[in-house]
Amino acid sequence: MSSRRARQSSSSSGSSRISDDQIIELVSKLRQFLPEIRDNRRSNKASASKVLQETCNYIRNLHREVDDLSERLSQLLSTIDADSPEAAIIRSLI
Repeated sequence: MSSRRARQSSSSSGSSRISDDQIIELVSKLRQFLPEIRDNRRSNKASASKVLQETCNYIRNLHREVDDLSERLSQLLSTIDADSPEAAIIRSLI
C-alpha cells in the first residue's frame, strides 16, 4: 500500500472514531432508557460496561415480550371469526 493510501485510510478511519466524550454521552442516554438503572439512585455510578450489559438484557426482554404478545394475538385470532373487524385489527398488529 502506498503511503498516500495509508494516510487516506487512517484519516478516513480516524473520522469515524467515536470520542470518549461521545461515548460518555451515549452511555448517559442509554441510562435514561433502562428501568433497572434509571430507577436506581446509584445509576450515575454504574460503569459503562454495566450499562451496556443491562441494555442487552433489556433488549432481549423486549424481544421476548414481543414474541409472547405475538403468540397471544395469534391464539386470540384463532378463536374469533376470521372475517370480523376484530380479526382485521389483530392481523394488523401481527
